[in-house]
Amino acid sequence: MRHKEILFATCLAALTLFNARAQTGLPSLGGSSLAAHHTQAKLILSADSARPGDTILAGVDLKMEPGWHTYWKNPGAAGLATKIEWQLPSGVTAGEIQWPLPEKFPPAEVTTYGYEKEVVLLVPLTLASNLPAGPIGLKANVSWLECKDICIPASQEVEAKLNIGGEIKAAADAATVQFWKNKLPSSGNNLSARVWWETPPTGDLRPLIVAWFGKEMSAQPDFFPGASDNYEVQAATENLPVDPAHYNGGNIHLRKIVKKFSGDWPIEISGLLIGGTGNFREGIEVKLPVSSQVPAGETISPESRTGVAPVSNISQPGKNMETGATPVLPLMLLYAFIGGLILNIMPCVLPVIALKILGFVREARSEPRRVRNLGLIYALGVLVSFLALAAVVIGVKAAGHHAGWGMQFGSPVFVVCLTTLVTMVALNLFGVFEFTPGGRALDAAGGLASKHGAAGAFFNGVLATTLATPCTAPFLGVALGFAFAQSAPVIALFFLFVGLGLAAPYVLLSCNPAWLKFLPKPGAWMEKFKIAMGFPMLATVMWLLHVAASDYGRGVFWLGIFLVVLAFAAWIFGEFVQRGRTRRGIAMIIVLVLLIGGYAFALEKELGWREAMPEAATGSLKESPHGIDWQRWSPDAVAAARAAGKPVLVDFTADWCLTCQVNRKLAIETSSVRARLKELNAVALIADYTRFPDAITAELNRYNHAGVPLVLVYPKNAGTPAIVLPQILTPGIMLDALNRAAQ
Repeated sequence: MRHKEILFATCLAALTLFNARAQTGLPSLGGSSLAAHHTQAKLILSADSARPGDTILAGVDLKMEPGWHTYWKNPGAAGLATKIEWQLPSGVTAGEIQWPLPEKFPPAEVTTYGYEKEVVLLVPLTLASNLPAGPIGLKANVSWLECKDICIPASQEVEAKLNIGGEIKAAADAATVQFWKNKLPSSGNNLSARVWWETPPTGDLRPLIVAWFGKEMSAQPDFFPGASDNYEVQAATENLPVDPAHYNGGNIHLRKIVKKFSGDWPIEISGLLIGGTGNFREGIEVKLPVSSQVPAGETISPESRTGVAPVSNISQPGKNMETGATPVLPLMLLYAFIGGLILNIMPCVLPVIALKILGFVREARSEPRRVRNLGLIYALGVLVSFLALAAVVIGVKAAGHHAGWGMQFGSPVFVVCLTTLVTMVALNLFGVFEFTPGGRALDAAGGLASKHGAAGAFFNGVLATTLATPCTAPFLGVALGFAFAQSAPVIALFFLFVGLGLAAPYVLLSCNPAWLKFLPKPGAWMEKFKIAMGFPMLATVMWLLHVAASDYGRGVFWLGIFLVVLAFAAWIFGEFVQRGRTRRGIAMIIVLVLLIGGYAFALEKELGWREAMPEAATGSLKESPHGIDWQRWSPDAVAAARAAGKPVLVDFTADWCLTCQVNRKLAIETSSVRARLKELNAVALIADYTRFPDAITAELNRYNHAGVPLVLVYPKNAGTPAIVLPQILTPGIMLDALNRAAQ
């Protein structure tokens, strides 16, 4: 968790203070600042001595520390393949790298292929027939990407000596070379295998069937695809049941999903067919033509046609999981824009909307050009912030980690930083201290929110984005669920469309100043309105303290103490430094002592703010004596309840998700729903996403959601798919779903 906390604290600084210079051990593809390699490279040879005209095997032996891995020639959804750049004497020619059978690394959303512990990459070296006798030096520069919780690019120079003479003499490492040669995939020249498209394409996705005659395997068969710039064979594999009477294509049938990036659909697929018996794994290297027609006599069980877990989606736009139809990109971008538009009326963003209203009042009588420019600058702040969030998501996914909407709120460091920032904004609105052009660091964060002009407009855009992320609006959830499974450019495009939706109303008003004439004229009332707007900010602080309580428990008291000290320091700064005329230096020293002392004592010593307290693993999560008897979610808990023939209600929620809390209070924790759950003897489970656990992220992704809220109702019949409820709930929707689950 540590690396994620520092990541999100860095993002907050970048989004709000613009001058953070983070030094972090995060999932990253950069690594010049990270010290020692966790992989050691060595060049070994199959022979110490060889004759002109011979071919020997050279091996780059990569030994990785426990938990670290490097990548195969097709690294998968993330990572980089190992490269070998040879520096060979004249007359020695290196062939292609021969790659041993790789492993398949989770998570499912960012599956990669590579090696753990050790691998030897073999390369044939051909010696010219006229090579003179004597020793020669063989050198190579090996570069790789090594990953654990972080990813570090590394490289190393390796070398070995080979003697050219009249005989071949095995080297000390010949047995090691032979051992890894035995791990190379075998040729599929004599294999009976076929590949065909199962159905026509839906958008840029198309299911592919890979079939071959293999051994009756206890090991799970799979297909590891080769790399291509024009398409991607996604990592998820479905092993299909086949009628033994229809073995025309093979007794093993796998379904893979192909995603096209450009050009035509591939007419040939290459990769490894993976099989084996018992604990033995083997790979067969193939390059197969893709047929556009199903082979005669081929049948696949109807229940396996969808390729995904069945879901009954009663009111969610987007992908229909029962039919397997995939939404097209333009429709999903429209959903992203509409979702961003709706975010403007979600409770997370209301404090910033109040500030925007104040800004419109101030500028209503200004020149139209100035009003328009400020609206565009606000939109720029929103878009830059959303692009920064997109960059974080792309970086986290590239490093092989889960990513989700609002994931920064899973970091207690981020929550503390944001709570402090919003407190400063509230104090500034109350007039405790003022922003002045010559002001120092203390008044910068708070003053920007109420400052006139371009800086204030840009900062309000940043603040709106930061506060919007814990809310999920209708249409937005399904759009982001689709986006998070796409490539990096598509993720960035979706975040831009959400930002455009969030900024659109203000840009529209700014470009039509005549629409602002209904606003009252500026006057003394504006100062009172500004003070009044401090209270929504204080409400936001209270909400953030509630979020922090899930991380620190009773220790959140010390965060409150720090905020009181911060407010006291801000008052001294405003009263005696900004507005005072004498002894301003002494006042400034007191301010610094209060800030440093409050931070060191309250946050560092008492709270230990960099680490969250452990979660309780078991027990009831009932919120009140008469509330629903919630239990902690897990896949096993769902399976056990369904096996017992009970309906199951699952609430995927988070303390920082205001939409989730509203749903819980107004639609779920109601007397009618509680009574119905009791009548049905239903099991109620909470999947707490507050700290962004990977297992819940994976489950959300399985239902095409990038974040919470998500509410599922599983019918008592274990063979019936889950009912996915809409993001905004009512007691009527809940009761209808429970009634369906009881049938």
